Amino acid sequence: MERKSLFDLATYHSMIGRIDQLTAESQPAWGKMNVGQMLAHCAEVQDVSNGKPLKGTPWFIKLFGGLVKKMVINDKPYPKNLRTHPQYLMTDPEDFETQKARLLISLKAMQALGRTTSRHPIFGQMTAEERGWGMYKHLDHHLSQFGV
Repeated sequence: MERKSLFDLATYHSMIGRIDQLTAESQPAWGKMNVGQMLAHCAEVQDVSNGKPLKGTPWFIKLFGGLVKKMVINDKPYPKNLRTHPQYLMTDPEDFETQKARLLISLKAMQALGRTTSRHPIFGQMTAEERGWGMYKHLDHHLSQFGV
């Protein structure tokens, strides 16, 4: 898997183009989330990467944060139907347009924050390269889930 980064403007714009291909009727190839829930999920993951506090993290997840980080930033694609952190689990109905706008705002905020090292509440210190790749990999996984 080629390591792309959401900090790279061409990659960023490509991802925005893929998001724009989604519609309220887009259906997943796997998983339980509808398109609005997926957008809400991706926005929440991006918001935490941008610095939003993460709530409800079990102690054992924090204990193994380094191992989880390795899975997040390695070159292997995410498996389908992977369990998700409770804060990222979206089970309520979500409005497509609202969540699409929220995700686009969060991605723009990442660009504005720039290539900085930051502390993730589970993974610990993350370089800009790790953040750019990790956020690309996550978003690519879910956009592929919905066929774009």
